[in-house]
Amino acid sequence: MKKLGIVLIVLFVSILAACGSNQQNDDQASEDKKERKPFTIGVIPVQTEGEIDEAMTKLQGELSNKLDRDVEITTFPDYNGVVEAMNYNQIDMAFFGPLTYVIAHEKSGAKAIVTQLIDGEPFYHSYIITNTDNEWDTLDAFLEQSDSKTFAFGDPNSTSGSLIPSIELQDRGVFEDQDKNSFESVKYTGSHDATALSVQNNQVDAGAIDSAIYDQLLESGKIDGDKLKVIWESEKLFQYPWAVTKETDDETIDKLQNAFLSIEDESILNAFGASSFTKASNEDYESIRQAADKQGLLSE
Repeated sequence: MKKLGIVLIVLFVSILAACGSNQQNDDQASEDKKERKPFTIGVIPVQTEGEIDEAMTKLQGELSNKLDRDVEITTFPDYNGVVEAMNYNQIDMAFFGPLTYVIAHEKSGAKAIVTQLIDGEPFYHSYIITNTDNEWDTLDAFLEQSDSKTFAFGDPNSTSGSLIPSIELQDRGVFEDQDKNSFESVKYTGSHDATALSVQNNQVDAGAIDSAIYDQLLESGKIDGDKLKVIWESEKLFQYPWAVTKETDDETIDKLQNAFLSIEDESILNAFGASSFTKASNEDYESIRQAADKQGLLSE
């Protein structure tokens, strides 16, 4: 009995020691997470600032859990701000437009790792839209007597809201830049939803917009489908990338890709008009790189 008592005492002490060790390990892991610098993400303003705040808060939480590290997401007021933030190592990851991505890749070596799927495909288009009150149903018809027409682009660094439609208009001989063109006037609204509303409210005769955001605005009721029509559609464009800095290690990239691919929260997906996320690479944006190079945007 005496030996049994000693054995029980030793066992009890061992259990207490193990519990104490596990608690210390948990406490240390918690402290390590707090001490590590937060993983920071910058997001371009695909819609008016504030529209996706709730979704970004949820995304922050999901990524923080998967990375076991605090994550901070900031929506920037303009496209160029996100490029410069990554260029000066102020953020670890960014949600870019295709054009801003190739510029960031050129400037700082940013690496695309994830993009969203829309109805199962990683593609979208640039649209040129007009008000249904207008008689023209095609871009050719719109460009007749262009000197009496007004046109709107989105952000100057937007792929679908500026780069691709400007090349189309340039190829048709009616546009060189904001000052040199055959329109009555050309303006930049700064965002896709601002362009859609400008066209809907007859503040401009036509404007360029991202097709996925256009559909998203229609579905949410933020614009009226009875007042707008599409008169031109570009070829397929590869979707907006999430990119990391060139210093990001492979383990972190794997964690990020797995985290995005596992997202099922509808509010997060809806914020990007996405059905899900998929992996992406730098090679996916070669056509955009060629378009940007054609316009001299990579040599500045």
